[in-house]
Amino acid sequence: MTTATQAVKKKTAAAGGKRKRQITLVLLLLPFLVMIGIFNYAPLFGWSYAFVDYTPGVSIWDCQFVGLKYFERIFFGSGDFLRVLRNTLAISLLNILFSVLPAIFAIAISQVRSKRYAKIVQTCTSIPNFISWVLVYSMVYMLLSSEASALNTILKSLGLIEESLSPLTNVDHAWAMQVGINIWKTLGYNAIIYLSAITSIDQELYQAADVDGANTFQKIIHVTVPGLLSTFFVLLLLAISNMLSNGFDQFWLLGNGMTWDKLEVFDTYVYRMGIRNMEYSLATAMGIFKSIVSIVLLSIANLGSKKLRGVSIF
Repeated sequence: MTTATQAVKKKTAAAGGKRKRQITLVLLLLPFLVMIGIFNYAPLFGWSYAFVDYTPGVSIWDCQFVGLKYFERIFFGSGDFLRVLRNTLAISLLNILFSVLPAIFAIAISQVRSKRYAKIVQTCTSIPNFISWVLVYSMVYMLLSSEASALNTILKSLGLIEESLSPLTNVDHAWAMQVGINIWKTLGYNAIIYLSAITSIDQELYQAADVDGANTFQKIIHVTVPGLLSTFFVLLLLAISNMLSNGFDQFWLLGNGMTWDKLEVFDTYVYRMGIRNMEYSLATAMGIFKSIVSIVLLSIANLGSKKLRGVSIF
């Protein structure tokens, strides 16, 4: 057998082995692909409800096709759409504006010399993330809502106010109140991601900065912050893509008759129209609109982040 023939046989055997491994990997992935299809793509059939006059108890196949009727109703039927869009975008933009706070908090924790104290602070600030919004509502209600609330009692005893404050019913500060509560609840937990990113930064960079005579602040600016940018951009992309999905529990529980005009967002609107008012077709059309806009926002943010990552910031 010639050397050329042996080489061809070895190459063929290697190709056959590689093909078998690829088939094995595909078979291992197949159950997960089926699950994705069942739970992620099969429900998209429900989008068809947005194009028919659906009546509960009637098969969708027996419903009258109405085309874009419910999409026209969303945009031109009433002022609800513009009000809900305003609230959703305003609250989401405020949350994005303050999304840098977890990174700053993580950097501050990483600079604490006592590791034990840093872990205590990290744990205490992460606990609110695991508290139910129902319990958060109860706590906020006791602290801020009524005349006999803890806030009013303390401020009156100190002589700082004469009339009782009610931040939860103040429509002028409704957005700021909800953003503040969300920051309190998620700050410590979101900082964990940045702390993990900080620990993955090459320590030789800090050592080189020490050799160059850099102080603590300069090391943070020129080593830590650039090391966190990729993580920040990933989280920013997720936040931008979810601008129209800023939660249900928080606004449904903490909203009230005084502030509802400022706190009704897409998720609460879809629930109110689809479940409470039984307008399933209109709620489905609103959900389709939200999904399409989220995809567009994610694509735009992804393109923008690729260009920004190529720009030297420091």
